[in-house]
Amino acid sequence: MFQISRKQELAKGTIVRFDIVAPKIAKKAQAGQFIILRVNETGERIPMTIADKDEFAGIITIIFQVVGKTTALMRSLKEGDFIRDVAGPLGRPAEVEKIGTVVMVGGGTGVAILHHVAKSFKEAGNFVISIIGAREKELVILEREMDLLSDELVVTTDDGSYGVRGFVTQPLEKYLQERKEIKLVYAIGPIVMMKNVCALTKKFDVPTIVSLNPIMIDGTGMCGGCRVNINNKVQFACVDGPDFDGHQVDFNELMNRNSIYLKDEKDCMLFSIH
Repeated sequence: MFQISRKQELAKGTIVRFDIVAPKIAKKAQAGQFIILRVNETGERIPMTIADKDEFAGIITIIFQVVGKTTALMRSLKEGDFIRDVAGPLGRPAEVEKIGTVVMVGGGTGVAILHHVAKSFKEAGNFVISIIGAREKELVILEREMDLLSDELVVTTDDGSYGVRGFVTQPLEKYLQERKEIKLVYAIGPIVMMKNVCALTKKFDVPTIVSLNPIMIDGTGMCGGCRVNINNKVQFACVDGPDFDGHQVDFNELMNRNSIYLKDEKDCMLFSIH
């Protein structure tokens, strides 16, 4: 059993932060890795990327958006409640080294994952430029935290209610045009966002890493549910990733696979409500 030591609603009650007491995981977790959790004995297994950790306090942080039955159940939990199972850390850590100027691009709840990775790149001595985006002002998360660890920060909103109006690709393109010293772009967010970021960086021949979150069950490579097509080769996000060369990802296949159970998820939510 793993206790929730802190709960915070970050945006409109649909994006929630949990600090979870998990000393062994906090001690070993590295940026880019994830956990598999199960809320109760009858619950489904779902992957959650570790947004941050406090090794000394034995705490890991996850940030999730309420999109289905399990995340709705998680939102109903309170500080002091327990999560039945938390397994991790899983997946390969992000490859972090001192390379110079890097651009971190995050959309929606992807900013939660980006935060841990950006923090590691900054600690390694890099010049960190961060671009974070959301549909509207109320859905922007971790702005203060990203600002503290970034040398430069740009915030975008689709509707222009805060920061720069438009998508994250717009300031990214400007940076790529003006900053020839950029060595790497790391992107995490909605699949279509990552696809567009990679299409843009490919034009400028800038290496780009994406963190993928396909449908996942066991998190150990046994079930094959999280397979992704990387440079025409099948790989598993749970053991070969979740980070991959964005220029080699078949994003169209990934979008199709991730949409397979959308109707079932909606039906499950309706059933649980009624």
